Amino acid sequence: MKVLVTGATGLLGNNLVREMLRVGVDPVCLVRTSYDPRTLVGLNVTILSGPWENEAFLRQAVSQVDAIVHSAAMLHIGWRHVEKSIETNVGLTTQFSKLAAEQGIRIVHVSTVDTLAAARPSEPQAETALEPSKPASAYVISKRLAEAAILREVEQGLDAVIVNPGFMVGPWDWKPSSGQMMLALSRRYMPLAPAGGCCVVDVRDVSRGIVAALSIGRSGQRYILGGHNVTYFDLWREISAVVGRRPPLARLFAPFTWLAGSGGDWWGRVRGREGLLNSATVRMGQMYHFYSSEKAVRELNYSFGSYQTALRDAWDWFVAHHYVAGKRRRS
Repeated sequence: MKVLVTGATGLLGNNLVREMLRVGVDPVCLVRTSYDPRTLVGLNVTILSGPWENEAFLRQAVSQVDAIVHSAAMLHIGWRHVEKSIETNVGLTTQFSKLAAEQGIRIVHVSTVDTLAAARPSEPQAETALEPSKPASAYVISKRLAEAAILREVEQGLDAVIVNPGFMVGPWDWKPSSGQMMLALSRRYMPLAPAGGCCVVDVRDVSRGIVAALSIGRSGQRYILGGHNVTYFDLWREISAVVGRRPPLARLFAPFTWLAGSGGDWWGRVRGREGLLNSATVRMGQMYHFYSSEKAVRELNYSFGSYQTALRDAWDWFVAHHYVAGKRRRS
């Protein structure tokens, strides 16, 4: 089985193609001409490099495969770049879903739990919990619209499955993505953690869930591919232990969060570039992104392991690949 994979140079996509190779699926990696070749070195994959703006190029790529996993996305949690996020996340999803429909093949669309409603600490949400939506940042808006676009195609006969991963951690984070949190905590001490929490999962478990969705997922369905629901305070304590830093002392509550977010917005305006600290990321950090993967467990035979192991493996990978100066891998 040949599967076209977008986003193969990112954290999820890179782990996904490795999982596909492990189970005998043939990945065809669709990359832009400017891709980082390190990410696919030594892997027995087909690489198709070209301009994604060229519909003929994309149509030719899709004509060579039996299914598509669309995991490429623009991830910007902030108030700016909404149009660019929609152009990337909605535009590409629409394009790939239409090409899949033309070829009569399945597409697995990789979304996010951020398209779903936030939870209470003791009540994880399921796939049907869509309202109230999370803060209308560029990422949330564009990914919700992308899901809506693919579901419209399903109504017209497209065979599509949506997966909603939690906060993924693990190795092969070349960019890095979620690893930014780990690297930031390794570089400077942060005594106050965000007050909310997230659904932490080993990216390799998510990869296995996606491979299952390719073959046995029900068309038109969402599947949460999550893991352990933990507060950011506890997550930061675990990360601190792995990277050799002092753990945080407490959680950051209002009004300090308002000051931090407003300060980040002001500094972004001064620099002319919105940074990682802004009022959108601060508001998201106050929420409980807790979710249940019970549907995926039941229908995809999904399972997830220790996120602490994933954190340790991620740190070892960062050290081995020289993302962290002066550190050695754990013995």
